Order: sequence, then C-alpha cells, then structure tokens
Amino acid sequence: MRKAALYNEDFLEWTQQQAEYLRAGYWPGLDVENLVEELEALGRSEQRELGSYLQILLMHLLKCQYQPERRTKSWEDTLSNCRDKIQDCLEDTPSLQRFLEDPEWLGKYYRRACREAVKETNKPAETFPAKCPYTLEQILDPNFLA
Repeated sequence: MRKAALYNEDFLEWTQQQAEYLRAGYWPGLDVENLVEELEALGRSEQRELGSYLQILLMHLLKCQYQPERRTKSWEDTLSNCRDKIQDCLEDTPSLQRFLEDPEWLGKYYRRACREAVKETNKPAETFPAKCPYTLEQILDPNFLA
C-alpha cells in the first residue's frame, strides 16, 4: 500500500509501520512528508495543552480576585491542579517555557480567560484589566491567590 494511502486509510497502522521502519533504519519506507506533518502537529498540541491550563488558571485567578465572596474549595483545587499541570508540561517539555515568557502568547490566553471570567461572574468585561495583571511568577506561585 502506498505510504500516503496507508496514512489516510489507517492512521494507527501507519504509525506502527513508520515506527518499525525508524527502528530498523529502513529509510526508503518512511513517509517523510506525513512524518514531518505529524511531528509539527505534536509540537502544536503541546503548546495548546499548556495554553489550555494557563487559560483556566488565569480565569480562576480573575474570579478569585474580582469575586472573592463566591470563592469555593473547587476554585482552589482548580488553581492547584492547573499549576501542577503547567509544571508537568514544563518538566516534560522545557522548551515550552519560552511561550509563557512571550507577552503576545500569554496575552492571547489572558484575553480568552477574561472572556470566560465575564461569563462565569456575570461582571462586565470592563471589570477585568485589558492586560494581564499578573506576573509569570505570580501565575505559577502556588501561594498567590490560593
């Protein structure tokens, strides 16, 4: 079966075949184009996972700061869990740290967190700062707003 056809028709079989070819050093059998595509997608997936945890964490920080009277144990658990998951991401893939340090990347997830905080708190969007009010150290600090 042609390399690309197997990729499109049975992805699991394709991955197993490609892994076998890599282990054996059988370079002619490799579906390089699709391997490159999948490797790039894995990197994007890692970024999205980190961003997802960051967005949830930021939303809960905003809720804790701007609606402290409604704070629950569940919010505290979410803060702790997201911080742990972010730490896990950074330990597994240290190069992700550069995304957290990128103001534009952080800003994207902060804006999404604000949008969710507006929905969850029923407060006007103007309640929340336009730019992330927290430093990276505060965001990751297990004692900050905990």
